[in-house]
Amino acid sequence: MERKNAWKSYEEKEVKELETLCEEYRRFLDQGKTERECVKYIVTMAKQYGYEDLEEVRKSGRTLKTGDKVYAVNMKKAIALFQIGKRPLTEGMNILGAHIDSPRMDVKQNPLYEDTDFAYLDTHYYGGIKKYQWVTLPLAIHGVVAKKDGEVIDVVIGEDEKDPIFCVTDLLIHLAGEQMEKKAAKVVEGEQLDLLVGSRPLVEKENEDNTTEKEAVKKMILSILKEKYDMEEEDFLSAEWEIVPAGKAREAGLDASMIMAYGQDDRVCAYTSAAAIFGMDEVDKTACCLLVDKEEIGSVGATGMQSKFFENTVAEIMELAGEYSELNLKRSLAASNMLSSDVSAAYDPNYASAFEKKNAAYFGRGVVFNKFTGARGKSGSNDANAEYIGKLRKIMDDNNVAFQTAELGKVDIGGGGTIAYILSLYGMNVIDSGVAVLNMHAPWEITSKADVYEAAKAYKAFLRDA
Repeated sequence: MERKNAWKSYEEKEVKELETLCEEYRRFLDQGKTERECVKYIVTMAKQYGYEDLEEVRKSGRTLKTGDKVYAVNMKKAIALFQIGKRPLTEGMNILGAHIDSPRMDVKQNPLYEDTDFAYLDTHYYGGIKKYQWVTLPLAIHGVVAKKDGEVIDVVIGEDEKDPIFCVTDLLIHLAGEQMEKKAAKVVEGEQLDLLVGSRPLVEKENEDNTTEKEAVKKMILSILKEKYDMEEEDFLSAEWEIVPAGKAREAGLDASMIMAYGQDDRVCAYTSAAAIFGMDEVDKTACCLLVDKEEIGSVGATGMQSKFFENTVAEIMELAGEYSELNLKRSLAASNMLSSDVSAAYDPNYASAFEKKNAAYFGRGVVFNKFTGARGKSGSNDANAEYIGKLRKIMDDNNVAFQTAELGKVDIGGGGTIAYILSLYGMNVIDSGVAVLNMHAPWEITSKADVYEAAKAYKAFLRDA
């Protein structure tokens, strides 16, 4: 059951559509390197497509009817978009769910220190990473500073050509004999992932004993932060700074057939899901695109999938549509269909021993369906039922969508989770689907343009026909 490479079937018109979509996707990646930035970008897109803020609709006293488009934002880090369909909400929704957080380094609450005329920011890595991959790279700072008076200041340093960049240092090879004998997990340890941010001391007058002020490099950094962001050292206590690779998403390969960028897990599925719902003229069942935070650390917290945000928002939607009751809410969720849109591991010939070739995902062969995820004996897995997969096969074939099926590596090697198991608790049909990725969780990940295009097609077909 080998699947064909989608590139072989494209006409000129489809290639142009593919290139347009991928150019827009790269723009999204450049402007959405944090979950906050992704939500901001999606809200801007939503307004252009006629979506209204659900809270404003609720306050106005209006009701929701067929064709209405609304969105709800959760703490600026998650967003749910709805297009109201012709059928009652109690008959369920078609839901695309993805996550917009990605592995990175987070700056700690008391981070700034000086050591031997170097200034550093102390960090805590977020999500599953190979720590050694994050040293000696050009890095940028993205985030916010929340002041005590309620003002929130956006911070982005390292993306503009005129900006300075940052890095985590590494030991030179000439002195690294002992380091090179360590296991990969210990070559660079978490407490060594501190960001080098300065080396120039603030020049002040000498004291009476002819000694210069201590921590002069740290004071220089604080003076710069004060000048640019009106920020005191204590303001780090209420700051959220994420350390991410600096630089733009780029086309990869001599044939420009791929995209190399930070954060494609899972923003490739988030963007194509949003593009799909924005591309709908009308829908039979209500369509939903749900983009959440914290998947990389277990979907926990107020902005993760385990929060009540989605359930509460659906309740608000049903109330404004005149359908709400606790029982109707349960019926709506149980009758829904969902694609848990998350990436899959692309087969890499350089590491062939980690994959089982008949059940691996391949570049250029279309959107990937994973019947189950989990680890080893399917531990922690959502396992989609056969009837649902049969229905999806028909939808994909009827809409000429290239698709493939896969699992995440060999049985006793692979493993991973998504938000699928959380939504399945409502009793709805859920399956993992997404785009194959090389270098998953590395600072720079690679996708196939063809797979990005086929994912957007698949998600649009799902919203229309499921």
